[in-house]
This record gives sequence, C-alpha cells and structure tokens, in this order.
Amino acid sequence: MGSLDLIIVESPAKARTIKNFLGKGYEVIASKGHIRDLPKSRFGITVDEETHTLEPKYSVAKENAATLKEIKEKAKKADTIYIATDEDREGEAIGWHIAHALKKDPQELPRIVFHEITKSAIQNALKNARKIDMDMVNAQQTRRLLDRIVGYKLSPLLSSKIQKGLSGGRVQSSALKLIVDREREIKAFKPVEYWSIDTIFKKDIDATLVTHKGQKIQKLTIENKTSADAIVSSVKADSFTIGKIETKQRKVSPQPPFMTSTLQQTASSKLGFSPKKTMMIAQTLYEGVQTPNGTSGVITYMRTDSLNLAKEAVMAARDLIGSRYGEKYLPKSFRVYTKKAKGAQEAHEAIRPTMLDFTPELAKSFLKTDELKLYKLIYERFVATQMEDARFEQQSITFSGSESEFRATGRKLVFDGFYAVLGNEDKDKLLPTLHEGDSTEIQSVKASQHFTEPPSRYSEASLIKKMEAEGVGRPSTYAPTIATLTNRDYLKIEKKQLVPTDIAFTVTEILEKHFANIVDINFTANMEEKLDEVSEGKVDWQKLLSDFYFPFMKQIEEGKANITSLKVAKPLGRNCPKCGSELLLRSGRFGEFIACSGFPKCKYTEQVEGEDGVVKEEEISDQKCEKCGKDMIVKNGRNGKFLACSGYPECKNTKSIAHESKTSEIPCPECDGKLVWKQSRRGAFWGCENYPKCKFISKFEPTTLKCKEEGCDGVLAQRTYRNKEVYECIKCKKRTPVDEYKA
Repeated sequence: MGSLDLIIVESPAKARTIKNFLGKGYEVIASKGHIRDLPKSRFGITVDEETHTLEPKYSVAKENAATLKEIKEKAKKADTIYIATDEDREGEAIGWHIAHALKKDPQELPRIVFHEITKSAIQNALKNARKIDMDMVNAQQTRRLLDRIVGYKLSPLLSSKIQKGLSGGRVQSSALKLIVDREREIKAFKPVEYWSIDTIFKKDIDATLVTHKGQKIQKLTIENKTSADAIVSSVKADSFTIGKIETKQRKVSPQPPFMTSTLQQTASSKLGFSPKKTMMIAQTLYEGVQTPNGTSGVITYMRTDSLNLAKEAVMAARDLIGSRYGEKYLPKSFRVYTKKAKGAQEAHEAIRPTMLDFTPELAKSFLKTDELKLYKLIYERFVATQMEDARFEQQSITFSGSESEFRATGRKLVFDGFYAVLGNEDKDKLLPTLHEGDSTEIQSVKASQHFTEPPSRYSEASLIKKMEAEGVGRPSTYAPTIATLTNRDYLKIEKKQLVPTDIAFTVTEILEKHFANIVDINFTANMEEKLDEVSEGKVDWQKLLSDFYFPFMKQIEEGKANITSLKVAKPLGRNCPKCGSELLLRSGRFGEFIACSGFPKCKYTEQVEGEDGVVKEEEISDQKCEKCGKDMIVKNGRNGKFLACSGYPECKNTKSIAHESKTSEIPCPECDGKLVWKQSRRGAFWGCENYPKCKFISKFEPTTLKCKEEGCDGVLAQRTYRNKEVYECIKCKKRTPVDEYKA
C-alpha cells in the first residue's frame, strides 16, 4: 500500500479544487472554518488577577464534532499531515486549533501556504513547507479575546440600560460613530448662498470667470444677487480679446491593482454590488470554478491589503500587452506598486487573475453573469497596471477684458495607453482654433444662484474607504461590520446611503460619555497597530490583553453605577382613555412609545414624536374596517407599517399594506429568476418572480453559499439567531455561526 498524505484546508470548494490537482497519494479535507473556538454560551476566558493573565478556554462546538471525527479518522491513516489553511492570521490560528484538536504538536505539522489555487502554486507550497507561526496565532488570539471581552461585557450593559438586544463591538462601535458623526454634520449644516457667472463666448465656448476688478473669483466669492448682477452688467459693457493660449501635455497613470477595500469600492460604483456580494463572488472565483483545463481558482486571495505583484505574473502581463496591443503600450520597465493601506498587515499579493489566458471573452462560457462581471473587473484592472500612461493634450484660453478675465479649457486624448483595456469615459472637449490678440464677443452671460450642500451620507463603499484610511478594522472585517450594524437596526440603507437610526445616536452618545476609548478612531487604529506588532513578535500578547482588560472592566463597573437607565418609564401626567390608569413614556426596539401603566391587563398604546413624548396624530387611511365599518389607521410594527381598526380594542381587525417591492442581488437558487421581497398576512418573505412555476420562498435573503450537510443541496441565508450572526440552511435549517464559517 502506497503512502498517503493528508492536506487540511478550510472550505470544501477549495478541497475539491486542490484534490483535482494532486490526484492519488493525497487526501484533501476541509475543516469548514474553525474547529475550536471560545464557547458560545459563556465568557470562556479565565482571568488571573494576580498574574494579570487571561487564558482562553477553547472547545469544539457540537456542529463541528462530525467534521473533527472525519479529520481524525483520515489523520490516523496519513503519513504526513499538512496544514493548508489561509495565509493570514485567521488561517494560521485555524491550523493551530486543528493541530490541538488532533492532539498533535502544532510545530511538528508542516504548514503550507499559497495565495492562489493553481496546480503550480500548490506543488510549490508542498516543496516549501514551514512551521506554524505562533506570533500570527497569538495576534489572532488577541483579537478574538479583545472582541469577546468587549462583546460579552459591553453588550449586556447596553441591553440593560437602553433596550434588549443591543450589542457593542470594538470595531463595530467605532464604525458606528463614523456614521453618526457624519449624520450630525448633516443636521448641523447651514447652507451658504453663492452665485456663479455663466458665460458663453463666440463659437459656443464655455468660459469661467477667474478675476474681476483684480479680485480672484472662487466658489464662494460672489455672495449675493446684488454683487452678481453688478458683475453681469460690467461684463456686458466690456469688450474682450483673446489672451494667452497655452497647450500642455498631461499624463494619466493607471491605478494600482485591487486590494480588498478598493475591489469593494469599485464593484459598488461600477457594478452596483454590495461589499457582501462582492466578497461572496470573489470567494467563489478564488476557491475554484470550471475552466477549459478543469476546476481551478481564477483569482488570487481576495482578503488582502497588499499591492505586491508576483514577478512571474507581471512578466506574463507584459507578454500579453506586447502581443495584443503592441510594444508602444509597454513601459520601459514593469510598474511596482508599494503603497499600502494604513496598518497593512498581510503578506499577500494584490488581487489579480491567476491565468491570463483565461480571458473574460473565454470566461463567458464558464462563469455566471455576476461572476463574469467581477472577474472582468479584476482581469482588466491587473492588465492595465502594467500598461503605458494615457496622454492628453490640454489647452487653456484666456479671454481678457478691462475689468474681467475668463478662462476656457479643453483637452484631447492623443494616446490611449491603459485606456485601451479599461476604456475612457471622459469625452474629448475640443476648443476651436483661435489666435492671441484677436477680439471676441460674448454670446450670453447670466448669474446663477447656488447654495452649498451638506456632506453626503456614507455609502457602504465610502465607509469602507474611510475605515481603511483611519485604520479601523482589516480587509476581512469591513463587509461583516456593515452587515452587523444593519442587522442590529443601528442603520438602514436608503438609496445606497447608510442612515443611522435613533438607537444608533443613543448608543453612540452613551459610549462617547462612558467608553470614549471604544468609539475613539485613534484608539481603535492604535489597537490594530499593536496587533500588527504582536504578529511581528514585538509585543507580548498577554500584556496587550491585560492592559486593555482591567481598565475596561473598571469602566464597565462605573457604567453600571453611573449610566441612567433609559428603560425607566416616564409618567406623562395624563390617563389612559381605555381604563383610566396613568400613561407612561417607554422605550422599545422601534423607538419610544406611550403605553398604559395597567399593562398587561390594558394594552393601550400610542405613537410618539420627538423627545418630549408628544403624541403623533394617527394617520387615517382611506379604507374602512370590513368588520365594523370604522376607519382603518396606519400603525408601525415589527415588519413595518400595517392597517389597524380605529375601534381597537373592541375590534382587533388588522391588514397588511402593499409595500414597495425590492429585488435581491442574489438570483433564485432553484431557477435563477429574480427574488422579490413580498408581503403577506403571515409576514414578509423572499419569493421568486416566476411564481407559480417556481415556488421558492425564504424568510431570509439567501446567499450563494451551499449547505455542507451531506445529502442537502440547500443554500444558506445570513440571519440573526439569539443575538448572533449565523448562516442557516433554507432547507435543513442547520445553523453555523458566521465567524466560524470561512467558506
């Protein structure tokens, strides 16, 4: 019997792809994320007050028991066990946990790493195995314990003082403050009036006023109509000649290759993909799809903040550019991109295609529609990084009068360079041929009123850009952080903008007052830098933990004593119209409301508006109750607005309101049709537009991830279950915590 080597990876898709490359002599199995982790139902950290050390108590969750059993059985038969989890801190720690679960010394199991899943990359990794990096493991342990400390100690405090079900997190709370601060800026913004002078010279040349009576004209220089009209009168009475004509060459260089944040931002602006959707599709492209040569990963690892590019990949790109576009599109030497995000940590490559011969044109026959869109974006961006600059001829013409000076600009593309791949969205703006010293006339001139605009709300993409710039979080945390804030009702997404809810302001204000360090951007970014230093062996992880834990726990105790509970009902000084008991102002998940103090015997409630508990007038619909004939009024509930009889509690008739439909970015798992958000008397759900031919429905929006249970072909939906984010199979209902599911 021949020798057998076991390779342990994280996801089943990756395992299948690697198995196809290696064939006989190798067994490849997936751990399906973390085998061991902190327990779900308790703190899971033992604190030694004397030595100031924190010891994690890891355990194997029930849902991981079968996977671990299978790994153990295969490990017994293997001559060599390779740890082949992802090449980052999380992957390093998963490998370390696997070794412990197998009762093996982690330093004795060979560790292989690769940032692309291709045959050559896997074979090269097997030849260059190393040991598990304990500094990286300790950095991940530190992050995990820090997040557990904040989550388990701060969340219950917020729930007890504000309302049930709230959560606080180290990165989450800082990101929320960014959103709340932007909303505060918008609310505090006061528009400023200003005027512009719109001028068209002879031959339809648009020109901008640059000086008037020796004063330089900028955006807010002309403050009112009186000043604007005076300038217009002066310009009309003036005569103009062609002044200086300048022609310059301007170069535009290609942008760097994608890293996680820029991929999410560009996919959002160009493709309309959410960060969550972008990462799900990128995961599939990385782990393996069908190609002309079988299943293979077609992009490199997608969680990265590096701009490095392998020399082999760069040379392959130069060969392709030379043969397809010609030598003039090749720079004399290849381009090197070294600028990194603040606090960049991982030693990966940038995101690039793994096989340049798998062109987007060829990929059309193998990839799904959205997969092809994202792959094309990555492929073309990478090729463009190694191409020549685009060159423009930029022209500037000055129109001079006795009191005013105007300027017109134009440009012409003279060499497309990297635009040959990406395309040029900016059209040429050509100016007519003019001569210095010639006289000219004004065709029209008018003054236009404007007002300054408040800063715009963050979109998912712009928030990620801000988090990256400030060093808040890391590539793997951007999309999950936004998902958590949305799922916790801290923010809503309206017209692709992130809008904080009332509870977001309440929580942020309390954190600013009592836990300033948790929401402080600099503190959070500094902690990320310290985690980097742990991974580099420069900082002791236990000291970093204890330096945070003990002061933080003092803050928690002070918060318990000093934070005024918002759950305390406030008497309003008037009586319930139903039973005569006193009415109280209470807080709930959906904001403040007025309720009878006689609850639960009397269930009378009212809506409120503003901070003073002023009763909001009931919105009377144009419908009558079919049971008693009284007016139906609009109410707010868990699933949004609904109609209720105004004769309540004598008549308890309710009915749903036709809601504006919304479409999922994820196609129907059963027929690839569009999924539409629908309302019924039993609640809201996702249903296929092809009903009744396709009868797929789901209470939660599905993802592209497949269930890993044997014999189940269902898809997973992300939802909140018992205050935790989980993936739940739509068919078999098995739940797996999101932070334990790396697939």
